[in-house]
Amino acid sequence: MLLTNRMMIYLSVTQLLDSLGAFLCGNAGTLAFTGVDTSFNLVFRRTKDGLSVAGEDGVIARTAPQELASAVLSAAESLSRRLPSEDPAASGYEASLAAFRPLLS
Repeated sequence: MLLTNRMMIYLSVTQLLDSLGAFLCGNAGTLAFTGVDTSFNLVFRRTKDGLSVAGEDGVIARTAPQELASAVLSAAESLSRRLPSEDPAASGYEASLAAFRPLLS
């Protein structure tokens, strides 16, 4: 069970990087994210002052798009150091990181 849960975090972060990257580059007003094989969810909304991030219990952060992208990338890169290169999720995870990095330049 622990191994399965550990694998799901990498799949979830890959999905978050891909969907959040598309949201930040696009015009959609809302992004609803649900982790892989979990009930964990976040809702990202564009506001006149930037973005809001909400969980199940309401808004947990208000931030600028670049600040959110930086925080997500930093956490994802830190997590990637624990992902063995031979793990089946590794290539997709690294590809998503590579696609997300340009959002900060």
